[in-house]
Amino acid sequence: MKKDLHPDYHTIKVQMTDGTVFETRSTWGKEGATMQLDIDPLVHPAWTGGRGTMLDAGGQVARFNKRFGGLTLKR
Repeated sequence: MKKDLHPDYHTIKVQMTDGTVFETRSTWGKEGATMQLDIDPLVHPAWTGGRGTMLDAGGQVARFNKRFGGLTLKR
């Protein structure tokens, strides 16, 4: 294998928005650096599966269903 091909994989600290800190391994930063999160994955809907609402601006979903609603995969 070639030398110096892969980035350095080391231990860092991750600080959540509520102040809790845990250690993990990453290629980010230097050994012992602290990554401070702006968005907390413990409460953010992207990670917790929060409800998303679909807005039908201008009837785009209805127009799509009108054009392509009858398509099926028949054998």
